[in-house]
Amino acid sequence: MLSNRQLFLQYLAQPSSSPSMLEIEKAEGVFLYDPNEKKYFDLISGINVSSVGHSHPKVKEAIKLQADKYLHTMVYGDLIQTPQIKFAQLIVSYLPDPLESVFFVNSGSEAIEGAMKLAKRYTGRTEIISFYNAYHGSTQGALSIFGGDYLKQGYRPLLPGIRHLDYNNFDQLEKITSNTAAVVAEVLQAEAGMIEQNEGFLEALRKKCDETGCLLIFDEVQTGFGRIGSLFGFESYNIVPDILVLAKSLGGGMPLGAFISSREIMEVLSFSPELGHITTFGGHPVCCAAGMAAMEVILDEDLIHSTLDKEAQFREKLSNPAIKEIRGKGLMLAVEFNDKDLMHKVVRIGYEEGFISDWFLFCETAIRISPPLTISMDEIDEVSSILDYSINKVFSQ
Repeated sequence: MLSNRQLFLQYLAQPSSSPSMLEIEKAEGVFLYDPNEKKYFDLISGINVSSVGHSHPKVKEAIKLQADKYLHTMVYGDLIQTPQIKFAQLIVSYLPDPLESVFFVNSGSEAIEGAMKLAKRYTGRTEIISFYNAYHGSTQGALSIFGGDYLKQGYRPLLPGIRHLDYNNFDQLEKITSNTAAVVAEVLQAEAGMIEQNEGFLEALRKKCDETGCLLIFDEVQTGFGRIGSLFGFESYNIVPDILVLAKSLGGGMPLGAFISSREIMEVLSFSPELGHITTFGGHPVCCAAGMAAMEVILDEDLIHSTLDKEAQFREKLSNPAIKEIRGKGLMLAVEFNDKDLMHKVVRIGYEEGFISDWFLFCETAIRISPPLTISMDEIDEVSSILDYSINKVFSQ
């Protein structure tokens, strides 16, 4: 009889030649468990998905209650469905004007695609600008604005009219012109290894977009929902985008994405042509119920305001001399080793010692520290000690 490991390799398409191959039996809180009950600290939250931890009782209850009522009924935007309405209303109630109209989709990639289409349709322009070392998804449009060549090389030609700038380069903002439909940016460049803005850069970007009449799109797929110390990352910088893109933690562990804009901008998808963006499963009622429950947990348990304290705790406890730098904000950190081989050894030894981390698409010398927002100070102390031990163990080999 074939093992699950063998069946995994035989029947599931693999996006990587070297998957971790950990078999997960259950997950709860900040831990994943294998079939032998060995537990692993989840230091990446499924890449910033499980912000309220795994199997949160309020999220599970919301899923069960909605599943008892109905699952999929019709393509998004045709029938009135209470979970979509309530969740959209809750999100918008915490957003500034003019972010008032929510379009639910299935994922971050689709949300980026929708936002790009929306910007082109509203402005009548075709050029999209993004930044080097930025990841915005893997579909063809999202891949076109992807900030690196390696993952693109097998799929050209991609979309025309795409331009890339260097993040934090004030001079290059002059390349944003009246031909530009939109600029897509992260408030913190995640896959670059948690690169923050230089003082005033996002403010200058907002100003240049206003001057040229192009739209500013913030990709908050990773930074949204309390991850960097504010409910939405842009609030930390006092800059409001024209279009906001959300996913990952939006669904509380279920697949869900959204792009959000003003009603004036969003309505252009409804005429000339109608059905300007269509999705069958976007805004699935169970996903919306789960997402709303997770957002309520973040708000009710005040997880946002503790995030910066937890960042400080990690920075204090992770003091191994092999660590060259800790970058990022809140519970979205990169621990830099300046050595690719060492970094990979630390990740691999984590499977032995009981933690799960990984690296970044554009920074292979740092490991990711993005645990659930529910992680306690005691758990931070415990996993930091394990990390320290693991780093020393790597050095002794």
